[in-house]
Formats: sequence, C-alpha cells, structure tokens
Amino acid sequence: MKLLGIWGVFVVAFADSALLGMPVDFVVATYVYQDRKRLLLYVAMASLGSALGSIPLYIIGYLGGEKVLRKRISEERFLKIHRSFEQHEFWALMFPGMLPPPLPFKVFVLGAAVFEMRFRDFLGAIFLGRFVRFLVLSVLVLWFGPQIIGLFGGILKRPWVWALGAIVGGGLLWMLLRRRGAELRA
Repeated sequence: MKLLGIWGVFVVAFADSALLGMPVDFVVATYVYQDRKRLLLYVAMASLGSALGSIPLYIIGYLGGEKVLRKRISEERFLKIHRSFEQHEFWALMFPGMLPPPLPFKVFVLGAAVFEMRFRDFLGAIFLGRFVRFLVLSVLVLWFGPQIIGLFGGILKRPWVWALGAIVGGGLLWMLLRRRGAELRA
C-alpha cells in the first residue's frame, strides 16, 4: 500500500465496493494509525472510493438487478428492504453503510438501484454512511493503539491463517448455499 501513497485507501475501498471484497477496514485503520494527522483525509478517501466503487453494482441493479436480488434474499426480506426504501430511502442505504462486516451491504446497494433511488442520493448515502463507519473505526484505533493493528497484521501475514480462513469460509459458504437451496425447494 505504500506504493499507492494516500490513494491506497481509495483504491482498496473502490475495489471492495466493486464486488471484489477487500480488507478495507484493516487498510484504513493501518493508514490512520501510521499517519494520524491525515485521519480525515483517509476517512474521506475511503468513503469516496466506496461510493464510486458501488457504481458498477448500481448499474447492474438498475439494468435488471431485481432478479439477482430476489435470488440472493428471501421474498420476505426483499419486501422488507423495499418498504424501507419507500419510507426512508436515504437512511435505508446510509445506515447499512455505517455497519461493519458481515452485514451484506451489497444487497442494499442492489436494492437502491432496483427501487430506483436517485443516483445523487445513492452516492451521498454511501459516502456519509461509510464516512461515519471509517471515522468511528479510526477513533477506536487511535484510542486503543497499535495492539489492534499488530494483532490483525501479524495474523494476516501467516499463509496458513489465510488457508485455514479460506477453508472455513468455503465450508460456511457451502453450508449456507445448501441451506438456502433447501429453503427454496420447501
């Protein structure tokens, strides 16, 4: 990330939002801890990257994402998200944008497009939601110190941790998909 300089948080946040799934929280935390004077710059860059990186998913949702969305969630959940967007469109996207993983934020991004949220409001809601999220994360990292970054950084540098995480994650995904298939058949 040092190669990218201050643009590193933007690039990772953009890639994370554009369907790739990147460790954006860890990257933001690392940047902020290493250079606390630029805290607001890093938070803003990550928020902007996240908002702009969501555009491809918005386009997919706008062009026919209802089918994709209905395949990913139950009819009950689909209707709940739809009601949420009808009542409080901006908050229906901003609030999930503030929450950390494992919340499936991309479902809400698809929902914003499917339910025809205005593009300007779409970008604003994501930017503000992510800004709050990354700001809170940054304050926590500065409050608790490098132990948090050191703990995660040390773990993530070990290949066996990545391999074990991939195996466990793959197993959980397989079980989830299998369960979803059984629910759809019932």
